[in-house]
Amino acid sequence: MNSRQQPRWTQTWLGGVRSAGVDLGYPGERLGLPEEGSGAAAGAGRRILAVLIDWMICTWAITRGFLGVEPAQQAWVPLAVFGVTTFLLTATMGMTFGMRLLGIRVATLDGGRPGLVAAAARTVLLCLAVPALIWDRDQRGLHDRAANTVVVRM
Repeated sequence: MNSRQQPRWTQTWLGGVRSAGVDLGYPGERLGLPEEGSGAAAGAGRRILAVLIDWMICTWAITRGFLGVEPAQQAWVPLAVFGVTTFLLTATMGMTFGMRLLGIRVATLDGGRPGLVAAAARTVLLCLAVPALIWDRDQRGLHDRAANTVVVRM
């Protein structure tokens, strides 16, 4: 069954808003970000991979290697290490190790580095996981919206 044979009401929700004739623009357009290149909104793939890299570093290199704690026995330790390193690196450098490897960074809406309050709010919500999994059309998670930040390409 092609789209011409489907009833009108299924074309809009099955095909998304673009099939209904609505053009929302590219991610980050409402924020004044470029469509491509440096300063453009980072895609979901890079963001998720950066968090996974950071989690592995915190779980295996720091928690297990440096602190000597078994993550399976004390599950709160890797989360605490992840939270502390994410907060410190985001507040001071504007990016974590995983973000640096993938060429993305956290920026305020005016392009600067997030401050201590923004980095703390963003990190707490990121550690809760659910706010980071809910995105808007500008590729910003709820943790970024709460901190007035956006993840952009370098």
